[in-house]
Amino acid sequence: MGPTVAASYFLGFDGGGTKTECVLADRDGRAVARAQAGPSNPLRAGYARAWFALAEAGDLVLARAKIHAQHVRAVCAGLGGAGRPGVVRRVATFFRGSYPSATVHVTTDLETALEAAFGTGEGMILLAGTGSAAFGRDAAGRTARAGGRGPWTSDEGSAFDIGRQAVRAVVLALERRGPATALSGRLFQLYHCPGWEDLAEQIAKNADAVFPRAFPLVAELADRGDAVSCEIMLRAASSLADLAVGVVGGLDWQERDFLLARMGGVHGRSEFLDSALEDELKKRLPRACLVRAEMTPAEAAVRMAERLVRAKGNDA
Repeated sequence: MGPTVAASYFLGFDGGGTKTECVLADRDGRAVARAQAGPSNPLRAGYARAWFALAEAGDLVLARAKIHAQHVRAVCAGLGGAGRPGVVRRVATFFRGSYPSATVHVTTDLETALEAAFGTGEGMILLAGTGSAAFGRDAAGRTARAGGRGPWTSDEGSAFDIGRQAVRAVVLALERRGPATALSGRLFQLYHCPGWEDLAEQIAKNADAVFPRAFPLVAELADRGDAVSCEIMLRAASSLADLAVGVVGGLDWQERDFLLARMGGVHGRSEFLDSALEDELKKRLPRACLVRAEMTPAEAAVRMAERLVRAKGNDA
């Protein structure tokens, strides 16, 4: 296609500490291509890896639709780590260089997740993936957030946190300071290493590449009844409920009904964790009504890109 073809496509990105999802939509908002790439949270993966993942995902959808970068009218990206103005500026500059005809909007993955669940309306999301956070907005547009401030000070109940607890449980069992667990027989196999020294080296090099990978194993063993894995999941459920409680307090929703959507890769992977979290939410937030998101965050980012163009008075 030549440069005379109008820029009429929209790109939406959802990027976190584990993967990036990208959706390309046509001028009617219809998704025409999708792709996945590696992590694109610049604060966790680094800017170089984030650029590579975003470029790879974008290039894949353009190739599948047989169009070029100049045919993209608007880009919206919801990324982990984009709560900082400096991150937003650098990522927006990258997109403007990559898609020269596009209007660009960079925001947090919490904003796109909230859009996916509630559009521009009110509600709360409880996001649990590589990281974790709760984020809500009321009818007046007031927002509140809890968590999502990085693995060393926050992100309780996330895949990173659950994996870190699993590794610690194996160390305690090895040193006879904690109970035996089925994790001990599986963890080193998961990481393809013979023992603790090699695993410690992997953690020192890139903790994000180690801890979240243990989450599916803990989920599997918890569902099979391993006591240590179950205890880890119970703590995760309590921590995630804490995040939601924090947002309820921030929005003064203690005495009213509200909608809550659970989002992210931690949800729906373990029957034990899902059940434990539902129990915690019912006990501590009895006025929450659990709902499902109507679209993925990447699809929501496309919708936000379309809205951005309309707000500027342009014909998409």
